[in-house]
Amino acid sequence: MHGNEHDVLGMLDSVLLALFLPCLGMSAVFIVYMCLLWYATAHHRDHGLPAKPVSATGLSPSQLDKIPQITGKDLVLGTECAVCLEEIGAEQPARVVPGCNHGFHLECADTWLSKHPLCPLCRAKLDPALFSSSENPC
Repeated sequence: MHGNEHDVLGMLDSVLLALFLPCLGMSAVFIVYMCLLWYATAHHRDHGLPAKPVSATGLSPSQLDKIPQITGKDLVLGTECAVCLEEIGAEQPARVVPGCNHGFHLECADTWLSKHPLCPLCRAKLDPALFSSSENPC
């Protein structure tokens, strides 16, 4: 009977060791992961390439004058201004962005385009050729 107890205790030791070692290993991996995560967030420095400067220059008033001005009733691609999200009335002045033909309230378009040389809706860049000639091809 004494031999059976020794076998049971030996098997119990083996089972506990088989359960304990993987738990210990997983705990060690977790602690290393947490230390690396803490180090990365606490000591994060951007050593990459310098950020590309963002161009804050939009269109000049003379360039804005070369963009077609119409009224809301002449809009083809819808009458909602994507800048202010309001309807463009039939008699309200509007601007149409050349190329994509998206229309906006005149004031909304001028405010946006004076800061960003792209369509506020589809982000299409305005063609520089539009501003190089003295004649507006539109």
